[in-house]
Amino acid sequence: MAVQCLIVDDNDQFLAAACELLEREEITVVGVASTSAEALRRFDELRPDVTLVDINLGEELGFELARRLAAAGSAEPPVVILISTYAERDFSDMIASCPAAAFLPKSGLSGSAIRAILGARNADGERGGASAAQEK
Repeated sequence: MAVQCLIVDDNDQFLAAACELLEREEITVVGVASTSAEALRRFDELRPDVTLVDINLGEELGFELARRLAAAGSAEPPVVILISTYAERDFSDMIASCPAAAFLPKSGLSGSAIRAILGARNADGERGGASAAQEK
């Protein structure tokens, strides 16, 4: 079964590159958003398997969006993966307190990385709390 993904990032060039990369790696990108408000609307209408959220959304923070997405979920919380060009250590405390399933550096974005995070989450039955770097 294909993994359906929503990508939230305020950089149009990154969105285009990420969509192309993930589609090649058999992740179905069902939508993109550039703001938290747009992301919440798209999430509600699409109900993707996983939502990639950039930590830095211009004047907004992806951490708050991740919290709002978690609160918007049904019985099973949605899977949110934080992404960034910044190093995980730059935001480690905020990542640890966030309901996101994992952090993935943009340079490490791939279909296999997303599937590994989803697999670890399914095996744990809860938020894995592990970074993608720890899973490699």
